[in-house]
Amino acid sequence: MIGFALLLVFALQANPVRTTHGEVAGTELASGVRVYKGIPYAAPPVGKLRWRSPQPAEPWKGIRQTSQYGPSCMQEPYPQGSPYRSNPGPMSEDCLYLNIWTSAKVGERRPVMVWLYGGSLTRGSGSAPASEGERLARKGVVVVTLNYRLGIFGFLTHTQLTLESENKASGNQGIEDQIAALQWVKRNIAAFGGDPDLVTVFGESAGSWSVSALAASPLAKGLIHRGIGQSGAQLALLAARAREEVENAKLGTLEQLRAKPAADLMKENFATRLVVDGHVLPQTIRVIYEDGKQNDLPLLLGYNADEATVFHPLLTGRKAVDQYEQEGKQRYGRLYDAYVKTYPATTPMEKRKALLDHWRDVRFGWHIRSWARLQVKNGKAPTYMYYFTRVPPGPGGRRLGAYHGAEIPYVFGNADGSREWGPVDKRLSETMMAYWINFAKNGNPNGPGLAQWPRYDLTREPILELGDALKVREQLHKDGLDLQERVYAQRPVVLSR
Repeated sequence: MIGFALLLVFALQANPVRTTHGEVAGTELASGVRVYKGIPYAAPPVGKLRWRSPQPAEPWKGIRQTSQYGPSCMQEPYPQGSPYRSNPGPMSEDCLYLNIWTSAKVGERRPVMVWLYGGSLTRGSGSAPASEGERLARKGVVVVTLNYRLGIFGFLTHTQLTLESENKASGNQGIEDQIAALQWVKRNIAAFGGDPDLVTVFGESAGSWSVSALAASPLAKGLIHRGIGQSGAQLALLAARAREEVENAKLGTLEQLRAKPAADLMKENFATRLVVDGHVLPQTIRVIYEDGKQNDLPLLLGYNADEATVFHPLLTGRKAVDQYEQEGKQRYGRLYDAYVKTYPATTPMEKRKALLDHWRDVRFGWHIRSWARLQVKNGKAPTYMYYFTRVPPGPGGRRLGAYHGAEIPYVFGNADGSREWGPVDKRLSETMMAYWINFAKNGNPNGPGLAQWPRYDLTREPILELGDALKVREQLHKDGLDLQERVYAQRPVVLSR
């Protein structure tokens, strides 16, 4: 027993890697993948550093053990019954840590894939079981997950914060955290067998919002080389900093806010959103793309067939009938007839489906298509689009269909041990992992043994359906997405700051 214990300790302390802040020791898994958890990429944003841009982490002496994840950032857990609910583990404002999975040999330069979690910028963690990177790392990439500040801790805009900032900006601290993590990757990932000049950022929902923000931000230039957006982008209006500063002044002075315990801050009535701050985002993401000033990255973008079901699980009967009419009149006004024509429905069940399709198009499809169109029009790098339609087995799929986030286990291969996954699910997961990895390597998802995925263009608008079978579709949901374009065109112009 003693010998076994010594061997186990030795294994846990194997593979020390030198970073710019000190050495770290990872854990080697039976698959040969080495895992390094809880590496600090910035100083704890506490005390006077609360709401500051991320500051450099303190160096350490000796070898730092990295067998445990760092704490998750402050957040309210998902409610019971949510398909996203999992144990968030310890939470703290001291949460700026990242995790690495690699099977690269010394001297290799493998593509790097940096995952940004979703959760409306208010929830999520780089330690979520669904995004563990072992299976992707086994297939030839280095995977990085990270925590970034959430809610009021990560997106507070305040006049006094702006005044104390050397950049004369506030808000978007969570995006600044992501940029700081990418800077850490740039400096250190070669020591883990990764190529710092071949970094793909990929994310889902608010993680995909973040990818769209990074693709637009001048601060991310040279740090990212590919972008994968799964079910999310911020291609409509963004909040203006000055307007948010006025609203958030009601919360108190900066001194008062920094004196409050984190638990009390989480009770504040705070609207979490990206802002045009003049620093991370000098203009709205859409305007940056319209002006051709984005980071010109190859993009792989898509969304799911039943995006809205998880947000409206109780939409039935009379409620669906009433909401169908209310939604149409409130959102569309004089375009109401176009709404009814685009999403026709008579019975309560038809109106339920029409509403869910409408919300899918408004909240996800239009943003993703707008992102793709703007890149094709004003960039040189290629874009590829997908549409995920596989209904996952189990109670979540039976209740919600191909719901928001249902593709994540397929991308990471992290449900292939489930008793409910069948041959179709395993085959689709292997296919999606291959597409995603090819894209990270080459900026093109295509490869040997895979169905051809056509490059997106503005004429045919091809999109690859990822479902029970693979097939190319063209101009998907065109009438609904075109209607959203008409609605957007009628909105008033918003000042950048």
